[in-house]
Amino acid sequence: MTECRFLQIHYLTSYPASLLNRDDAGYAKRIPFGNADRVRISSQCLKRHWRKHWKEEEEEFLKEIGWEPSVRSRRIFEEKIARPLIQEGLDEETVRAVLENFQREILAGREETEREQGGDETTAPEEEDVEEKEEKLVTSKQVIVLGVPEIEYIKKTAREIVRSSKDAEDAKSKTNLKKKKGLLSLEEHKKVLKALGKAQGFDAALFGRMVTSDILARGDGAVHVAHPFTVHDIQAETDYFSAVDELVLEAGELGAGHIDVTELTSGVFYGYVVVDVRELIKNLSDDQETAARATEKLIETIATVSPGAKRGSTAPYSHAELVLIEAGTRQPRSLANAFRNATDPVLTTAIRALGDHLKAFDRMYGQEEERRIAAMEDVAEIPAEKVQMLGDLARWAGKQIRGG
Repeated sequence: MTECRFLQIHYLTSYPASLLNRDDAGYAKRIPFGNADRVRISSQCLKRHWRKHWKEEEEEFLKEIGWEPSVRSRRIFEEKIARPLIQEGLDEETVRAVLENFQREILAGREETEREQGGDETTAPEEEDVEEKEEKLVTSKQVIVLGVPEIEYIKKTAREIVRSSKDAEDAKSKTNLKKKKGLLSLEEHKKVLKALGKAQGFDAALFGRMVTSDILARGDGAVHVAHPFTVHDIQAETDYFSAVDELVLEAGELGAGHIDVTELTSGVFYGYVVVDVRELIKNLSDDQETAARATEKLIETIATVSPGAKRGSTAPYSHAELVLIEAGTRQPRSLANAFRNATDPVLTTAIRALGDHLKAFDRMYGQEEERRIAAMEDVAEIPAEKVQMLGDLARWAGKQIRGG
């Protein structure tokens, strides 16, 4: 079997009244494309919901493949390292001094470590003289991404430095990696972290992470996610709503306790995801079987996990009604241009447009990819072999990786 270099995943999902992804003003995100403005879902929004699903609902799967989710926070050093070490009985001032320096070294000049004051910033002046010492928090100015093995290694190293130091100043000097005064030199730290394996976490292995550190490994994303958009022009309505104050109502008074408006949209969305198979295998510790299983889980997630703001009032849960997967070695290309001319908001029309565009592409460039499709509608017009169930489609995609 020829090596599968790329897997391209195309899907159509229809959502009724919903607000899937809001902008800073609270309206549905938009994008102008072709001859119309479309409703859009950002790729960041999708990946956030997929990561959350894996972390909360797929614990057994992650356990089976031996990976853990990464941790994303400004307070990783505080919550995952400083507090546990202090609870072990290590000196708090020394721990925080070490981690401040360690964080500064790990972020490699990207930012200065920020020390946050604990408690309420609006505390009155006369209350500031309390004897209780305010807690200092070791945080970063931006969200950082670390895997559990990396966090455990930093914790272990910090513990050793604190225990071997006379005081906080002595401990801080031992974390100056550039001057090689630490327990390990900069190069030694890099070798240890590289040897950990699975260091950056499952979701970072798929979607990548940006780091400027000399110590941490930068991860290039193996899964590239486009912004889904409606195949037709915007269908939106401003929804006026109110909340009744029941106690006021019982007192015989009229009027709502709250009045507001929000935007609701509906539509058929085209989505596109590319899996760089070589990069995925490399990111998953050169494990081809794990890469295949991760891809199968990704396809299932793409088809069934919905994003959505205002979940409590719109229940925006829809499954994809068509999933088309292409396996090949050629440079990937989106089929978004099938909808450059906005269609009507009907799934069968979108399927026809997709099929026409794919046939036109094949006439000009030839068909070099193997294609499989699972759909709830007739897809005879799309040049691809149909499979009955989504699970069969996912397993076929996994087979392309295993056989590559």
